[in-house]
Amino acid sequence: MSMNRRTFLGTSAAAVVVAGTMAKGKVFGANEKIRVACVGIGGRGKTHIEAFSSHEDSEVVALCDVDSQTLENGANVFEKVKGRRPRLATDVRELLARDDIDAISVATPNHTHTLISIWACQAGKDIYVEKPLAHEVWEGRQLVAAAEKHGRIVQHGTQGRSEAEWISAIKLLHEGVIGELHTARALGYKNGNRGDLGFAKDSDPPKSLDWNLWQGPAEERPFNPLYHPYNWHWFWHYGNGEIGNQGVHQMDIGVWGMNRGLPVKVYSMGGRYTYKDQAETPNTNTACFTYADGTEMIFDVRNRWTNSEGGAMVKGDFKEGVRVGNLFYGSEGYYVEGVGFYDKNDRLMNVKGEEVESDTHFGNFLKAVRSRKQEDLHASAKVGQVSCIHCHLANISYRLGRSLEFDPASETFVNDDEANAMLTRVFRPGFEVPQIA
Repeated sequence: MSMNRRTFLGTSAAAVVVAGTMAKGKVFGANEKIRVACVGIGGRGKTHIEAFSSHEDSEVVALCDVDSQTLENGANVFEKVKGRRPRLATDVRELLARDDIDAISVATPNHTHTLISIWACQAGKDIYVEKPLAHEVWEGRQLVAAAEKHGRIVQHGTQGRSEAEWISAIKLLHEGVIGELHTARALGYKNGNRGDLGFAKDSDPPKSLDWNLWQGPAEERPFNPLYHPYNWHWFWHYGNGEIGNQGVHQMDIGVWGMNRGLPVKVYSMGGRYTYKDQAETPNTNTACFTYADGTEMIFDVRNRWTNSEGGAMVKGDFKEGVRVGNLFYGSEGYYVEGVGFYDKNDRLMNVKGEEVESDTHFGNFLKAVRSRKQEDLHASAKVGQVSCIHCHLANISYRLGRSLEFDPASETFVNDDEANAMLTRVFRPGFEVPQIA
C-alpha cells in the first residue's frame, strides 16, 4: 500500500507517519535499475546527476530544485545529453509521494539535509545525502533513528570511505604499522579560495527562487543575495562554516583512523581574519578534541595563504605534505596522506597494504540498496553522525569562546545549559524535524 500523493503533500512534516505503509526494501531484478531523483541540482548536485546517470545499476528519473531557473537549465542539459526529459519538481514531497522513485540524492544547503532525508525515510525511499548529514547534533540523531525505524539505506556523502587508498591505509593504521596511535591532524587549507564576501542588504528573492522552500526548517529571515546560491555556508543560520563544509571530509578520515568514537572534551579558537565582510563563520580555526583515553585529534581550518604540512626529506628529496588532508601520529612513526608511512627517523617505510577493490561512493550506496544490508554501506547515517558531531562541537565551542565537556553516551554537554541549547534549533512551522530518538 502506498501513500496518497495529496495526503503526503497536505501533511506537516511533524505529522507524516507512514511506518508500515511502505515496503521495507524493494527486491531489484538483476537487470532492473534503481530509479533515483536528484534533489538540489546546482553545484555538487550536478555530480550526483552524472554519477547516477552513468552507473549501470541506476538511472536518474527526476530532478528537484527550489530555484525554477536552475531546475529548467538542469533539465535542458539532461535532455540534451540523455535524450529524454526527467520529471521535475520544486517541492521534494511531490517526488517522495511517487511509487516510481526508489531513492533520492540530496545536495541541498546543510540546513535542509536532515528534514528531506527523514521525509524520504518515512516515504520508503533510500537516501544518498551530502555532508554534513545534519545542521545540528540533535537533528542527526533523529535521522539515524529514522533510518533504523523505517529500514532505509542512508549513505553519508563522505566519499573517502569508499577510496581504496584510504581503506588500505586505515587498515594498516589499525594494525599498528606506526605503533599506538595517539594523535590525528585533519587539515582544511583552502589558501585564499574563500574570498571576502563584502556586504549586501536584504532584498526580495529572485522570482525563480521559492524562498519558503529554500528556508525549510530554519526560522524565518528575509532573503539576502549573499546566501544564495553558495555563500550560505558562512552564515550560522544555514551553514556550518569551513569545518562543516570541506572539513567534514577530513574530519571523517580522522575519526575513522583514530577509531575512538566521540570526544569527551573540545576547545576551538580562531577568527575571521583580514576580512571585513558580512559573513559569520571563521576563516581560520583550530579545534582540539580529547577522547576518553587521553588521545586527541586536531583540526585546522586556514582559508588564508598558508604552507602545506607534513613535508619531510626522503633520501635527499623533499616530499611535499598536504593542505587538504590528514596526518596520523603513533608511537613508532607517522603517516602523511599522499606520501606514506614514516618511521621514527623520518625514513619513508616500505609498507604496502593489501590490494583493495572498491566501487565509487555512489556505487557503494547502490550496492547496499540492492542487498538491503546496512553492513554493505561504507558511510551509514550512524557513521556520518559521529564525524558531523565533531564539526558541530567545534563550532559550538568557537561560538561560546570556551572549552566544553561532552558526554558521548547522551550526545550532550556536561552541566552546560548554554551549550546544550545549541545542539538543536527552533524549527519553522510546517518544517519541523520530528523527534524519533
